[in-house]
Amino acid sequence: MQIQVKSKKRIGINITSLIDVLFLLLLFFVISSTFLEQPGMKLELPKSSQKEAVKMEGYTLFISPEERIFLNNEPVPLSDLPEKLKTVSLLIGEQGIILKADQSIRYGLVVEVMDVIKQSGIPKIIVATELKESVQ
Repeated sequence: MQIQVKSKKRIGINITSLIDVLFLLLLFFVISSTFLEQPGMKLELPKSSQKEAVKMEGYTLFISPEERIFLNNEPVPLSDLPEKLKTVSLLIGEQGIILKADQSIRYGLVVEVMDVIKQSGIPKIIVATELKESVQ
């Protein structure tokens, strides 16, 4: 009589599909995450303790530390700003304009630029700030 020896089947877990699913989840989170947009110039924005973040796209008005004014990275002299902004106001409608001014510039220049923005018919000014680090 011949005894048959049954070979033991080796049990293994196939993780190929698990790796595929994890890779797709990683890809989804990388693509769907938001990235902070950094302007083309280095500005020290004023600090604010307000936690509300607004993502806006459109027109941004920069005031550099050298007190030069840029509209979407295009230099604009203060004397030409009203006519440029009147053209922009027709394009943006009710959306508004983002104002990013370095914290070291004169307060009077910021007020003057804000006055020009309002006179050109732009209904809303969003003043960009950085979140203040809270010390606890």
